[in-house]
Amino acid sequence: MVGSEAAAAAVMAHSFTQEYFQIPVVTRAYTTACVLTTAAVQLEVITPFQLYFNPDLIIRRYQIWRLITSFLFFGSLGFSFVFNIIFLYRYCRMLEEGCFRGRTADFVVMFLFGGIVMTLFGLFANVFFLGQAFIIMLVYVWSRRHPLIRMNFFGLLNFQAPFLPWVLMGFSLLLGNSIVVDLLGISVGHMYYFLEDVFPNQPGGRKLLMTPELLRTMFDRPEDPDYRPLQEQQQDEEPGN
Repeated sequence: MVGSEAAAAAVMAHSFTQEYFQIPVVTRAYTTACVLTTAAVQLEVITPFQLYFNPDLIIRRYQIWRLITSFLFFGSLGFSFVFNIIFLYRYCRMLEEGCFRGRTADFVVMFLFGGIVMTLFGLFANVFFLGQAFIIMLVYVWSRRHPLIRMNFFGLLNFQAPFLPWVLMGFSLLLGNSIVVDLLGISVGHMYYFLEDVFPNQPGGRKLLMTPELLRTMFDRPEDPDYRPLQEQQQDEEPGN
């Protein structure tokens, strides 16, 4: 009996490992980093005071890690954390497997652009954690690139994809949260969308966000023939599930 249970556990562990490594690399790395950071805080290995965005500590005390950790923490385990992780995983993966499929280096450039611009805004916006704004940026870019998809929010609202970031901002407002973070994510998402999708197609426009060849060498690989992308629902999506 013990042997059969051990075998079943081994099969489950192997299946989980396979599924985990089927997640595209950028989504896998970012989601894992967020979960591990939250776990470390829950286990009291580190505290949020060591993670939050503080320009003074970054510049004067060389705590450079805060430039990254401020994007990795969504608060203690609870509804907010689960909600953010689900949205991060879903929309980051759909972007990476959709319009960035085979273009991982370009996706990394989008991450760098978003992180740098949000950090600069953070100098003036008095925002301590930037992860939620980053998720809103991902949602915004995805929604603008899939304008015809119909969405359903908790069975209450039906709307087209481009309205999703604004619905999320309204949801934050209803929960009594500040919408500064949501507006930051929407603003940076629109900046990226304009520079990447709008301006190059205008008369006299050109592509301004160029991907360095070094990043292409590091990240772009031939596609795995056994790779199984996340099945994106085209109709009646339920972002609240």
